[in-house]
Amino acid sequence: MSETFTVVAAATGRRYAVREAGPDDERGIQALFEASTEYFEAATGLPPGPADVQSLYYGLPPGADRQDKRILVATGEDPGGGGPSVAGLVDLVLRFPAPDACSVGLFLVHPSLWGTSLGAGLAAGLLERAAGSGIRRVTATVPAGWERGRRFLSSLSFTLTDSPARAAHTGNRRTGPREPAVHKAELVLSCP
Repeated sequence: MSETFTVVAAATGRRYAVREAGPDDERGIQALFEASTEYFEAATGLPPGPADVQSLYYGLPPGADRQDKRILVATGEDPGGGGPSVAGLVDLVLRFPAPDACSVGLFLVHPSLWGTSLGAGLAAGLLERAAGSGIRRVTATVPAGWERGRRFLSSLSFTLTDSPARAAHTGNRRTGPREPAVHKAELVLSCP
């Protein structure tokens, strides 16, 4: 999943390049996080902070291999087209929790682009590439009460747990006192 690919937001026709994040994307990622306060408050109980971008690079579930971590960004292909420089972000770990699995830690689309189908296009492109590379199962979580996330995962045919659970650790850090329980989600991919 290191090659660049293009997705189209169906509602606007705007094209976005999806690629691995680089050092020049840090400001755009920070701006995306700051615009996504509603999500961060639902997920952590707090607004995003300056250290959240750096934490993104270090967050890794126990037992995962750092070489399998990927941070992907979606950026507008027309720099003069307006809109945020980083329109979306996906944090994932390949080959986790099993060799034929992939775990998504964060899937975020800029709130100004909600309803444009950028998220659906991004997810479809990633799932197609995952299935083509031999991944058979994708796991994710969604904070209890974040209905937008539950609806999105359901629209992609993920199966969500009925009862959310609160874990002592989130990735490689202790779960914060304001963080809600999360629903686990899983999607089994069909072979190409």
